[in-house]
Amino acid sequence: MNAIWSATTGVPDGPHVTLVHGSLDRSAGLLKLSRRLDDRYLVSRYDRRGYGRSVPCDGPFGIDEQVEDLVAVLGAVERPPGPSVLVGHSYGGNVALATAERHPGLVAGVVTYETPLSWRSWWPADSAGGDALAWQADPAEAAERFMRRLIGDARWERLPASSRRARRDEGNAMVAELLDLRRRPAWDPSAIVAPVLAMHGELGQPHHRIAAEAIADDIEGAEVGTLAGARHPGPNTHPDETADLIDGFITTRCTARPPG
Repeated sequence: MNAIWSATTGVPDGPHVTLVHGSLDRSAGLLKLSRRLDDRYLVSRYDRRGYGRSVPCDGPFGIDEQVEDLVAVLGAVERPPGPSVLVGHSYGGNVALATAERHPGLVAGVVTYETPLSWRSWWPADSAGGDALAWQADPAEAAERFMRRLIGDARWERLPASSRRARRDEGNAMVAELLDLRRRPAWDPSAIVAPVLAMHGELGQPHHRIAAEAIADDIEGAEVGTLAGARHPGPNTHPDETADLIDGFITTRCTARPPG
């Protein structure tokens, strides 16, 4: 089995929150959010297979394996205080929802942020993922195109050569998981019983707002949340506001409530 890197910080007996990053990212992309939460929660984050410190990894990279990894991360937490609230950014939201479907006893609630529904017929072919998959025969080039689309050419060029090389090397994982997401639904909404908050950025692309609304429509009792002033990297650019929305969700909807 490929080794999955994870870390847990915060209040040992606090409610458990687990952060799941998106495609071509790593847990460091959610570090600011983790630091806004770990004074009152026990917070776990991890590098998904094929990214960051969870390399090398030969795959496979489908949703089934992603769920297995997350379950293993949850099981490795020393003296977990109970079911975890899963917070998934972008593709990570699909991992969180699929885990809630398949392992309901492990999940107290799910928060998604701009999670792609790539298997839906209306999902735009020219999204960042769709554009990258046009280059799937060359995963390194696909990864670079994905990053340039998300952060812009100028910022990509300013990255250290080692960072650009690392992102390109992660192209195999990105291409494989995005292709898998287009082949079939990642989760069955009728089987998800945990409370769900589907978030999108106020300034994000329209298809992300539509996807958040679709998640809320499909999952009984799910709600939509809007992160004011934010685009797709919202949990990183607006960590305080994201933490506030997570607090409100846990306080009002989840069995894993904040202490006090």
